[in-house]
Amino acid sequence: MSRRAFAFDATAQTAASAVKALWWGAAGAAARSLAKTGRTAPPMATPTAEPAPEGLVLRAWLEAFEKDARDVARGLYPAMDDRTTDPLAALRRTLDLVADAREVEARRARGGAQEAREEAADPGPYPAYYRQNFHFQTGGWLTDESARRYEAQVEALFAGAAGAMRRRALALLAEAWRERDHRGLAIADLACGSGGFLSDLTRAFPRARFLGVDLSEPYLSEARRRTPAAAYVQAAVERLPFADASLDAATCVYLFHELPPKVRPAAAREIARVLKPGGFLAFADSIQPADEPRLGRLLQVFPAYFHEPYYADYAVQDLAALFAAASLVARARDTAFLTKALLFEKA
Repeated sequence: MSRRAFAFDATAQTAASAVKALWWGAAGAAARSLAKTGRTAPPMATPTAEPAPEGLVLRAWLEAFEKDARDVARGLYPAMDDRTTDPLAALRRTLDLVADAREVEARRARGGAQEAREEAADPGPYPAYYRQNFHFQTGGWLTDESARRYEAQVEALFAGAAGAMRRRALALLAEAWRERDHRGLAIADLACGSGGFLSDLTRAFPRARFLGVDLSEPYLSEARRRTPAAAYVQAAVERLPFADASLDAATCVYLFHELPPKVRPAAAREIARVLKPGGFLAFADSIQPADEPRLGRLLQVFPAYFHEPYYADYAVQDLAALFAAASLVARARDTAFLTKALLFEKA
């Protein structure tokens, strides 16, 4: 059987999380200060929801780390150290993030969300919706520099909680497979990006076979460097190059809020097509206002400050119905800070 007792030191886990959170929290604050982020509100950034009650955001942020430590203690997966093992590399990444913040803010101020499309003379395999500057980030998803910078950006954005939040999806899959032999199981991380979550998956299920799937070749290159044990495929989730019923599980983290509404059903159908009967989709994405109305103000301003053109529609999308239409049945859910995870099983 695959059930294992991972060695766990609660004190060390808490200390590592605290150091990481302080580092990336400070990096994010420095980037915002240098770029003067938020001095001029972008169009459509005026929220209507009430501010979050005092202390709620901090409590929700801390809960992500608490749940992560709890599931490590339960033996669902090993402690994940999201910090780099090379302090100088971490420092370089942080300085690069802070320096690039001015470019990001200038792009936000001028509404330069389509610059990635304009700069890509040859669209190659990239659909039009993909060739834009999500988050107003330099290079969109299309450059080596963007790929190297991504993990630092998301950790700075969420004050070190990005890894802990997205591991809610890992926890749901690990719980479902707690008594299963993982040898030979095929798992695809869809929209794997630069490979942060895929790295966690390979540590949690070391006997399984892994595929990293992403549209961006630069991001796939970064993922290969991070996790060389996996195989990689350049593809869109709505057009997967896999045989029917060929995967035991798929994971998909922070993708669906960046898909146009008309693409989401096609992506859901493709995921269902490639899963075996009884296979699982471990899904994580932004919470929706209905999940925690008291955080509604944060969710309202997010798409304006970070150029998320499809987020408003995602925020009201009935995810259970979306996947049920593709024969994927919701089995479990969890939330942590600004992320929710859902586990779907193919009927």
